[in-house]
Amino acid sequence: MTKSAASKNLVLVGGGHSHAIVLELFAKKASPDANIILISDVDRAPYSGMLPGHVAGFYRFEECHIDLKPLCDAAGAKFYRDRAIGLDLENNRLLCENGDPIPFDVLSLDIGSTPAKSSVPGVEEYTTPAKPVPNFLQHWQNILDRVSKHPEEPIAIAIVGGGAGGVELAFNAQTRIQTILERADRPPSNLTIHLFHRGSQLMEGHAPLVRTTLEQILRKRGIDVHLNENVTAIEPGCTIRCESGLEVESDRVFWVTQASSPDWIANSKLATSDGGFILIGETLQSLSHPHIFAAGDIATMQSHPRPKAGVFAVRQGQPLFENLRNSLQNKALKTYIPQKNLLALIGTGDERAIASRGNIGFGPCGLLWKWKDRIDRDFMQRFEIDNPTP
Repeated sequence: MTKSAASKNLVLVGGGHSHAIVLELFAKKASPDANIILISDVDRAPYSGMLPGHVAGFYRFEECHIDLKPLCDAAGAKFYRDRAIGLDLENNRLLCENGDPIPFDVLSLDIGSTPAKSSVPGVEEYTTPAKPVPNFLQHWQNILDRVSKHPEEPIAIAIVGGGAGGVELAFNAQTRIQTILERADRPPSNLTIHLFHRGSQLMEGHAPLVRTTLEQILRKRGIDVHLNENVTAIEPGCTIRCESGLEVESDRVFWVTQASSPDWIANSKLATSDGGFILIGETLQSLSHPHIFAAGDIATMQSHPRPKAGVFAVRQGQPLFENLRNSLQNKALKTYIPQKNLLALIGTGDERAIASRGNIGFGPCGLLWKWKDRIDRDFMQRFEIDNPTP
């Protein structure tokens, strides 16, 4: 790829929440003299805030995915469908799975995270990780197809991980499958859901009221919650074995555990945290390579570490845009300090939600769900492009 003497290459890797906002803002405001390129392995990027509702059947696929191509067209950016696999930092080139290396002057990474690799035998062979999302949704659709075709057959689903992701998956998976069973005039008892968590309480880091309330609702709805259970093996046939001796058979195991970064980040020579995430400062720049920026789950702000959650990626979008633009124009960068406590609205699969902020919790109730739904729909509306280029 060539570039003019005056222009620079700004390469955005990943279509995460922060980069979607960056492209939206470049579309609204005059771009600097730069070649903007987005590399993504999907055409439509999932929005994490609405994915649990999509699992429950509340949102269509299109409603909870950002269409990246028209967004790039509006921003004057080029879109390449490819997967990043490495960095050549000596020559400032991004290495891709299928295409030629892409040179950059400024690089920004917003590629999300995946469940942490596990030493538990059988995880790689016999479980479905919650991320990457396209792979998860494909497996989820396979389950829905099976239940739709054979609603008379009992089905058991196991979820390993008692954080927000695992809890929301349990609620919303139950809602969707029981809806199918009800339409087929089959009893809800045809579905069994097991939720495994190695800790003594679900959703560490949230308000005590939120943790206890959600556990009570899970149990009341017949979801089998297994606390203080350390999964030690997944065997053929999706049989789960725990350190305590507990053994549970299932038809599908979803792995929703601690987040991790891809191996190529650790091998890139970028400064990383103990968990392998890119260490950034208050300007969202890499601590080791200032012409490289990072946001969302793949980044850890050294002075202000925060949980891996989509709400933080959304908040980083505006400051990332401003600093990428300033970097291209050789202007001073602005600092960004994330809030310590942000409001989380957690859906319970029945068009209700519970609010959690710091040590304060409230709900669940329908009004909170309507509020969450309005926030999510307003966010997605930002990326609706009029008359996109075919």
